[in-house]
Amino acid sequence: MRSRSLFSLLTLVGLAALLLTACGGGGSKKKASSSSSGQAGGTLITVAKGAPSGSPDPQINYTLQEWQILIISHDGLLAFKRTSGTEGTKLVPDLATAIPKPQDGGKTYVFHIRKGIKFSDGKELKPSDVKYTFERLFKIGQSPNAGTWYNVIVGGDACVKTPSTCDLSKGVVADDAAGTVTFHLTKGDPEFFDKLAVPFAFILPTGTPNKEVQIPPPGTGPYKWVEYNANKQMKLVRNTNFKEWSKDAQPKGNPDVIVQKFGLSAEAEVTQVENGQADWVFDTPPSDRLNEISTKYGDQVHVNPLTAVWYFAFNVRVPPFDNLKARQGVNYATDRNALVKIYGGPKLAVPTCQILPPNFPGYKPYCPYTKNPGSGKWTAPDMAKAKQLIAASGTKGAAVKVNTDTVETDKALGLYFVGLLNKLGYKASLQALSPDIQYPYCQNSKNKIQFCWSSWYQDYPAASDFLNILLGCGSFIPNSNASPNIAEFCQKPIQAQMDQALQQGITDPSGANEKWTAIDKAVTDQAPWVSMFNPKYIDFLSKRVKGYQFSPQWYFLLDQASVK
Repeated sequence: MRSRSLFSLLTLVGLAALLLTACGGGGSKKKASSSSSGQAGGTLITVAKGAPSGSPDPQINYTLQEWQILIISHDGLLAFKRTSGTEGTKLVPDLATAIPKPQDGGKTYVFHIRKGIKFSDGKELKPSDVKYTFERLFKIGQSPNAGTWYNVIVGGDACVKTPSTCDLSKGVVADDAAGTVTFHLTKGDPEFFDKLAVPFAFILPTGTPNKEVQIPPPGTGPYKWVEYNANKQMKLVRNTNFKEWSKDAQPKGNPDVIVQKFGLSAEAEVTQVENGQADWVFDTPPSDRLNEISTKYGDQVHVNPLTAVWYFAFNVRVPPFDNLKARQGVNYATDRNALVKIYGGPKLAVPTCQILPPNFPGYKPYCPYTKNPGSGKWTAPDMAKAKQLIAASGTKGAAVKVNTDTVETDKALGLYFVGLLNKLGYKASLQALSPDIQYPYCQNSKNKIQFCWSSWYQDYPAASDFLNILLGCGSFIPNSNASPNIAEFCQKPIQAQMDQALQQGITDPSGANEKWTAIDKAVTDQAPWVSMFNPKYIDFLSKRVKGYQFSPQWYFLLDQASVK
């Protein structure tokens, strides 16, 4: 997903990181722990400039800021394993006893619900709560992905049309006596399990109002919400009804209380962590403090790779980049080390040539656009090859607008390409738009953009979330501001491979990932983008925080930290 939706804070990383290379070591001096350490108890105090954007309702909110906390107060039928490293991308059973096998070609799944689990208000979890939760998802009428992620449930499309009368009795069949929930889908969806493991699908008790709530309702996790004040703070305390049933899915947590206070500037947040008044900064540290925190507090700074990619998309339907040789030539000419330096240096980004990010399903290092290819990694530009291809393309002299937004780092990346394209014989100029309008502008084919900056961060660990969403034929919607395939790329043979991989993923995820590896290579060879780099992320913690873990899905695992 775009960094300015769920991961809006990350677009600031480039600004904050410009000084980090000069700081002499912004990364942690030790690797993230794979298990929590220290004692239980105490209050974990976190700070943020403001409350999560949008509604606090868990079926509406679409921000990392709230999702990081909802995962410790609520549960889905499935969960992403609560740990660091690639293990954190694996699905495990949560409120369900096991991950069910697909039936009827992936259109039917039978979940067995764990017994004895209680919500924080004392009510016992029942299968009928699952049906109620999914009907509420549609009835509230504000859930951003109800009509795109969950309408595959039988009855879902009708619920999108008339939310208030949503009836999923044929799509979500709950049997309280048998302890089962059966999902019936209109078609197989290889990502359905992933969608069950995010907060939109976290189970709420029957009777939760079918309208937006101003504090998350009772959940089944180890913590419960006791305060949500957008002008002050959000606060969670231990759920006394919680008993750990799966350390992989929902460990009991260490702090007794977790607070996130609002209203401080990023400068003040950093100062509070330095002084031990707060334990973690949600917002990216400002650039003028990076030298200080990396030299004086280096062992409290953690830098982690993200499953994300920053890129410039060619419009493959508009001259001059409707020509494959021209696109490949620019890729060969691009100095990705220079782009990484603009972003903040090698501590904060790694060069890439391909679509899929590292540590991701289907990923295998591949980079044809480099000197001495073969290792899979980018090493240096090949200007001779670039000039040869562009000369053969016959596109020299064409006017090119390089589109980006006005954020300092993004604009600097755009200016790099203006210079490079001019050097290659084009007549390039910068088109820098406000961040609020730049991405919709690039999506709309009426604007005939030629070369556009963008970035993408995972919704969940599935190769299709990059390849099919960003470069699939169905993701190009002409004359629309909601067309994520801004390259307007559609190769029918490649799309056929994507469709096969999606279908295979229902019953054979490992085999499907092998197909996605080949698809990633095939798409990269067609050069619809200049993939620039995979970014990293900064966490700054107080001295007392122990047991730091970074999940590739949820980032800093707040409840696994110890402050005792």
